[in-house]
Amino acid sequence: MDYAIVKTGGKQYRVSPGDVLDVELLEAEEGSTTALDEVLAVSRDGQMRFGAPTVDGARVIAEVQSHYKDRKIIVFKYKAKTRYRRKKGHRQNYTRIRIQDIDTGSAPRADEPQAATEPETGE
Repeated sequence: MDYAIVKTGGKQYRVSPGDVLDVELLEAEEGSTTALDEVLAVSRDGQMRFGAPTVDGARVIAEVQSHYKDRKIIVFKYKAKTRYRRKKGHRQNYTRIRIQDIDTGSAPRADEPQAATEPETGE
């Protein structure tokens, strides 16, 4: 099964083609396609490629389905016996996207070492 680990909005997501997920607000029009360029790892045909920190040339193509706001959460600060109270609300903006394709860039050669190898001991 092909999948990728992408980073967007300060969070990391495991995505496959056809997945629908909600991410932090993206600057893209509804119905348009966008590319997520921060790909941390890619799995294609059982072969895993890790980036250092990102995989060179890899990107994930996604279609923007909608923008929306999440439900309101209440932030309430309170200190006893000092008459200190602060009430604040927050609604987070999200973008719903559908993953269309995972572009791995160039395929790794068999004789090429992987990006994430075990560290050598300096003896």
